[in-house]
Amino acid sequence: MSQPGITNAMSVDVEDYFQVSAFEPYVDRRDWDQRECRVEANVDRILAMFDETDTKATFFTLGWMAQRYPGMIDRIVGQGHELASHGWEHVRVTQQDRSQFSEDVSRTKKLLEDTSGVAVQGYRAASYSIGAGNLWALEVLRDSGYRYSSSIFPIQHDLYGMPEAPRFAFHPCDDDFVEFPVTTVRLGERNLPCAGGGWFRLLPYPLTRMALRRVNQLDQQASIFYFHPWEIDPDQPRQPGLSLKTRFRHYLNLGRMEGRLHKLLNDFEWGRMDEVLLKPMQETRA
Repeated sequence: MSQPGITNAMSVDVEDYFQVSAFEPYVDRRDWDQRECRVEANVDRILAMFDETDTKATFFTLGWMAQRYPGMIDRIVGQGHELASHGWEHVRVTQQDRSQFSEDVSRTKKLLEDTSGVAVQGYRAASYSIGAGNLWALEVLRDSGYRYSSSIFPIQHDLYGMPEAPRFAFHPCDDDFVEFPVTTVRLGERNLPCAGGGWFRLLPYPLTRMALRRVNQLDQQASIFYFHPWEIDPDQPRQPGLSLKTRFRHYLNLGRMEGRLHKLLNDFEWGRMDEVLLKPMQETRA
């Protein structure tokens, strides 16, 4: 089990297989409505898994998805999970200017709240696309009514990352707004990813377990874990024409993902981002 007294934060980025950033050169957004959408069934499997292990989580959800599957939103909220924003249609913040980003996050927040009837406090950028070059986005989120973001990955990566960022929660705007960077483990002079996604599928499960325990025990911090509904779906349609690297990253070990998640949910204590991370910080500053 995790370090006694530490509950970690579980999160799901609600997008489908054809919406991932790596598929942008291959899948036209205008064709999304013609694609077989598998997210609703996969989210229902995740909800069942969470119910079985008494896990509560945060679902960072695309507005595009909420608009089309309001019943899915009802089930997420109805089962006690936190609903949060993943932007409207998975456009990376690096591809938007301040005005476009403001319109995107405000539109998504309103739609999610109108659909669910609950306040939306959290946001996660598509592909962790907030970094050193666009920290203004955090001010926009604050001004748009969000209370926190989990959009910075403090690693070096070919598609994203801000390795010089703090590894744990910080106040980027010198007020109550909080950024919760995705969890890394510190080895030597480098931050290494251990928070989920492709690394969770690539590395043997005991390495992830060891890294998260290290964060709990050595850093005395809660970890943030994330995954996507399409990652538990080995039968998803295969996209033709992908580069070797993209194909490897996307399809690797999809068939093993669900079994590993069951182990993870049983080996650690998990909760919602707002309850595990945001509420304690608000109480500390009160």
